[in-house]
Amino acid sequence: MTFEVELRGVDKSFGEKHLLRNFNLSVMPGEFVTAVGSSGCGKTTVLKLMNGLLSPDAGQVLFRGEDIAGQDQNKLRRRIGYVIQGTGLFPHLRVRDNIAYVLRLDGADDHSITARVEELVGVVRLRPEILDRYPRELSGGQGQRVGLARALAAAPPLLLMDEPFGAVDDITRHELQGEMKRIHAELGITVFFITHDIAEAMSLGNRVMVMNEGLIEQFDTPERVLHQPATDFVARLLSNYSTACV
Repeated sequence: MTFEVELRGVDKSFGEKHLLRNFNLSVMPGEFVTAVGSSGCGKTTVLKLMNGLLSPDAGQVLFRGEDIAGQDQNKLRRRIGYVIQGTGLFPHLRVRDNIAYVLRLDGADDHSITARVEELVGVVRLRPEILDRYPRELSGGQGQRVGLARALAAAPPLLLMDEPFGAVDDITRHELQGEMKRIHAELGITVFFITHDIAEAMSLGNRVMVMNEGLIEQFDTPERVLHQPATDFVARLLSNYSTACV
């Protein structure tokens, strides 16, 4: 089987801090993987290794079976969608130009770009008139939807999301979670989603990866993580979580 993304025997250190040691992870095509764990446990490091923002000190990172170390990193990142907390939109560009940014880098023609931007506004459930606004004119939820549309613009097979809903209110967060479930089901895209919210991880993920101090404590379905915690750390992490959230 060719995995969508895979880390094989990866080591990663920052100065004297050895964050990942012989780290192994495989994500299958079409999965929605959520990652939770203690602060500083290495979740974001894993995500950044996946799209080449960080390089491993040892081991391999493979995207669709190919080691990313030998690939053009800019082209690689255009094939991998990336959504962060706070949208990361370019403030000087209108919404339509933010969404079209990667398409223009890829040399798409104006007609194709216009059609794709209009399509994506529909995918993320925004009104077309929002296209002429600037990011400062958007609500938090609208900004996150635009950021998601931009990440999906080049139809990437893999979407990386680093606490994308952490800066919005609870009502908007719930709405965005529902939209992510729908988009994942409709597009069949592979998603790796980092969150600090246990309920969010359990609700969204087909599999949940629980990390602590650079190690995977458990990587399983939400039901098994919840009802059959593999370690004391997982049990403690879930101690205040209500089964009603699943």
